[in-house]
Formats: sequence, C-alpha cells, structure tokens
Amino acid sequence: MDPAAQPEAPARSTPLYWAALAVLIGLAILRSAIATRLDGFTIDEPYHVVAGVSYVRTADFRLNPEHPPLMKLWAGAVLSAGRFRLPPFRPLADKNDERHFTDAAVFLQNDPDAVQSRTRAALFAFNGLLLALLAEAIRRNFGPTLALFALAFLVIDPTVAAHLPVAMTDLPIGLLATTAMLFALAAFRTWRTADLVLAGVTLGLALGAKHSALIVALVVGVGGLLAALRSGGFVLRRLAAVASVLAIAAVVLWGLYGFRFAESPSGGATSSFNRPLEAKVQDLRSPLLRTALQTLEQARLLPRAYLWGLADTLRAGVEGRDSAVLFFGKTYEDGARPPFYYFPGIIAVKLPLGLLALSAAGLVIALRRKFPAEWSGPLVGALLLALAFLAALAGARSEYAGVRHALPVYPALALLAGMACVTALRSRSTALRLFVALALGLALASALPALRPWEYHNALAGGTENAYRHFANEGLDLGQRKREAVAYYRSRLAPAGVVPYWFYSDSWGPPQEFALHYRLRGHWGTSPDGAGDESPTMTGVVLVNARNLFPTRLYDEGAFRRARPVARFGNLLVLEGSFDRPWYRASNLLAQAYDNLMSSSRDEAKAERQLRESLELDPSNYGTAIELGNLAAQRGDRAEAIRAFTIAKANTPAGNSLIPILARHLERLAREAPESLPEVRDPFSE
Repeated sequence: MDPAAQPEAPARSTPLYWAALAVLIGLAILRSAIATRLDGFTIDEPYHVVAGVSYVRTADFRLNPEHPPLMKLWAGAVLSAGRFRLPPFRPLADKNDERHFTDAAVFLQNDPDAVQSRTRAALFAFNGLLLALLAEAIRRNFGPTLALFALAFLVIDPTVAAHLPVAMTDLPIGLLATTAMLFALAAFRTWRTADLVLAGVTLGLALGAKHSALIVALVVGVGGLLAALRSGGFVLRRLAAVASVLAIAAVVLWGLYGFRFAESPSGGATSSFNRPLEAKVQDLRSPLLRTALQTLEQARLLPRAYLWGLADTLRAGVEGRDSAVLFFGKTYEDGARPPFYYFPGIIAVKLPLGLLALSAAGLVIALRRKFPAEWSGPLVGALLLALAFLAALAGARSEYAGVRHALPVYPALALLAGMACVTALRSRSTALRLFVALALGLALASALPALRPWEYHNALAGGTENAYRHFANEGLDLGQRKREAVAYYRSRLAPAGVVPYWFYSDSWGPPQEFALHYRLRGHWGTSPDGAGDESPTMTGVVLVNARNLFPTRLYDEGAFRRARPVARFGNLLVLEGSFDRPWYRASNLLAQAYDNLMSSSRDEAKAERQLRESLELDPSNYGTAIELGNLAAQRGDRAEAIRAFTIAKANTPAGNSLIPILARHLERLAREAPESLPEVRDPFSE
C-alpha cells in the first residue's frame, strides 16, 4: 500500500493532539480578537442579542423568529447574567418596527460598547466549542492528524475569523452541519447507542442554529437509509436506529423552544409576532410551500416560532427578494438570477489563494483515491453535503448575503486541504511536500496580516481594497465601520458644524447624539427636518457604503460612484461636493412611507399619499406601485388598486416571477372584493 494511504486509527490520539487542538482554537480566538477589535456590531447582531435575552428571561420567542434560537440563547444567557435592560414587549407592526425596537434596546437603553464586549466573549466561547466539536467529528472519521490540519485551514481563513465573535447564525450552522454529518456517518458504521445519540444531538443543534440545517437532516436521513439497507439481516433494526437519530434531533429542537408550540408562555391561538404567521405563510408565492407550512402548523409538528422563521426563510432566501448584487463586474437585479456558479465564485474570491490551492490538491488526491479506504464513506458524505448546500444555494435567491450563506461548504474544503497536508506528510514526493509548504506559507502570509477580515478578498477579486468594484454583497460589509463614522463625525465634522448625509448602514449604531443628527438613516430612514427633500441635487458631506455604488437600473448612485473619496475606512467612503440624484425625492418619500407603514404608529393614509407622489415621480419602482395597490385594495378601492397593480406589472422587468403573480392578482381584482384578497408582498421589503 502507498505510505500516504496508510490508515490512522482515531485511537492513536495522544495528549499532544489534545494540546495542539487547544492551542489551535486559542490561536483562532486570539487572532480574531486582534483582527476584529475595531469592528462595530453588524446590522443583524442587535436583533439577535435582544431576542436572546428575551428568550432566556421571559421564555417568550416572539422576537426575531426568523432564525432558530440556539446561538441567541447562548448570547442571551451571558447577557442576562449582567445588567442588560430589556424593554417591555409592545405590539410590533413588521420586521422594520421590530428592528427599531431591538436597536433602541441596545444603543439607547444600554451601553452598546459593554453589550458588544460581552457578546463577543460569549460568541468566542460558543464558536470555539463548535470548532472543537467539529475537530472531534473529523478525528473519529479521519484520525487526529487530518483533524488538526483541517482545523488549521479554518483558523487561517479570514471569513471564519471575522465570524468567530459575531452574534449571527452563519458560522454555527457552517460548523454544525458537517459535524452532525460526520457523527451520523460514524454512528451508521458502529450502530452503537452512544454514537446514535451523539449524532441525533448534534443534528438537533444544527436544526436549532439555522433553517438550512433541514438540508443536513435530509442528507443524514438518506445516508442512514442506504447504510441500513446494506446491513444484511438487520435492516429493520437499523432503520429504527436511523429514525431514532432523527427523532432525537427533533426532541433537541423542541427543547430549544421549551417544548412549547406557542411562542409565548401564555399560549393562545393568535400569534404575537411582528407579522401574523398566517400572513407570513400567505407571502409565499408557491401554493405547495403554503400548504406544507399550513399542514405543519395544524398538526403542531414544529414550534410556531420555527414555522414563522421557515416561512420567512423560504420567501426571502428561496423565492427571493428583488435585491441587486454585483458579481464579477455584472449587475443582477429585478429578480434576475445570477449564474449557477455564483456561490463557488464567491468562495473562490474570499478564500486565500493558498487555501484554495490546498483544497484543489486534496480534490485531486480524492479523485485518484490516494487515501485510506476507511476514509471513503465520511469523505463522500462530507462532500455530498457540501454539494447539496451548493445546489440549494444555486436554486435559491440568497445571493445578497454573499459568502456567509456558503459557510457550510468550508469544512468540506478544509477536509480536502487536510487530506493534501496528510498525504504530503507521509509521501516520499519532494514536489508534493514543497507544494503544500508553499501553499500554507502563501495562505499565512496573505490571511494573517488582514485586519477587518470580514472585508478580505483575494487577488482574484482585485484585493480587499478594490473588491467593491467587482462584487457587491454582504461579504463586503455589514455595517461594522460605524465606529469610524462616529469618530470622523466627532473629530472633523461636528467642530465645523457639518451635518453629514448617512448612506452607510440600515441599522443604528452611533450613539444617540449622532443618531439625532442624521439627515437620512439609510434605506428605511426619513429626513426628519425635511432637508434635501425638494432638490434633486444633494450638497454636503456624504457617508456612503461602497457596497451600494455599483450600476443599477433603479436609484443608481452614479453621482456617488464617480466622486473621489476625501476619506475612506474600508468600504465606508466619505464624499464631499454636490451630487445630482434626480430620483432623490421619490426615494425619500418611499422611505417615509415605509416608516409610516412599518411602525407601531401606522398611518396608512399618510403612507398612501407619499406612495402616490413617489410613484408619480418615478413609476419605474414597481415595489412602490405594489404597496400602493395593497393599501387601495385594503380600503376597498377597486379602481385605484387595479391602476396601481397595472403600473406595477408594466414596470416589472421581463422574466421576473412577479409578472404572472400580478397578472393573476389583477384578474381577481376585477371579479372579487378587493379587501378580501391577500396582499402582494413588496419584493423589496425585508
């Protein structure tokens, strides 16, 4: 047998292995703590943090049900042990209103720096444990040496480093997906009770991390079925064992929700979310998906908060928002689907080139089958799981998030890279050893010096500094530069009496003194003092996110794109001068209408006037026409509803899946009572 293909038994693990594992995880946390120390909260973290505290203190899951509670419970438990002030619940009008509620809790009712410090410590511990759990799953299937090399891959990668202290669900599912898969494959080899329980528990934790873990449950179920059918005379017993793994996972998921169907301890048939579950299900365009979720709710097979989040995920992440992205310099918007290789392409520009080279070498070794036979099953399983995620992403519409939605693929790439390293270590080939050493050196040299690793892009994207010219998604920036904005305002603008325009982040973040000075507050914001509403020319200092500067059909920021920044903080650009934005009043009216519709003090009449004026100024925004049509239909004005939806259909670009939906809605409006029809969900909302 080839020396490189000699198997390594997991039993050969030594105290040196465990010490090396601890050192690697410690280095990962230390490196991340240094590289991300200046990062502010991402726009999603306050949303998750406040929800987590409410789960722990009140056992009420009404806040932020769009994600399962695992990570939020962990962060909430740590923050609840301190003096976090949780505001009392109030009725919430929609997700925008809920985000204002949670942002206010973090930034205005608590010390945001203290909250972030405790959150970072909690997530370092949480994700550090998940790294250790993944390493153990790899060790049991591939041996300790490969486990350490695979872990080193993840430690080096900047994207993993960026997510380690972040209260978001992407890294937890990225680690738990492969962990659950590998533990399940090990259990389906031994069929031991302890292994089956471990597989079920980790699968349940994955389900509690993110809804995309349903892919893991499907792959684990199919893998278990195949293993049971190949087990000779024990098929029925082993099919029952596979079913027990899935049952344990379901119990763990229910346990995370307190074994309660209703989101609130008081129960009740009426949901208390920011949008009723029934309306959330009706937002889905697919009759099949609507029926499936309604059946699950009626049978109470899953907690109501989990079903609400699943409906939200299916609508926003699978059926899709009409958000725009830039991919290798080409804009995709208005429902246009990026190419099927979008996520492989994003991974290719986000991973250090040295790590890409190691994974490619591992793939060659795998295809040539130059590895121990015992590795075949778990390797195929991990790679098939990664391919299943990529296939799901290719068929979904979650490209707006960038690489974070592809994090479940990273452990499979780490396994391939680890295989290349182990093979080189045992091989007599000097060329292979030199290749692996050079690739590791290149990866370390390019990745470790990178501060603010969330923004990291390799040379294929033009490097971190120029990546925004070729790519635009949340992998560029998610609002972490707000601290630099505050510092710049205090040191340069406030002393000169300059009030900046704010186009950087949709969430709050600066302290109250700065928030009160906004002329605009991002996409959802308003112009409180009316400044700039009338003129298409904006003059002054603008803080803008480079992620928003790529060419678009709707509300194109060409004036900002052509300007030369007077200061730059990563992808936060400071511009100064006069900027011609002919659609400015239309967009500002639309933003104010959203605020009036999606707030606790909902004012439909005022919102309708603003939408009507915005649409007259710019009929190309079919989302505006849809919102106007919904309001007209709700008050029974058939003629106005038909007019608005006709404008929406006429301005929706060809090929958009909304066109047949709008056509059917117009047909129903002609013969049914307008107020009895469900609303058409604005494709730009959420």
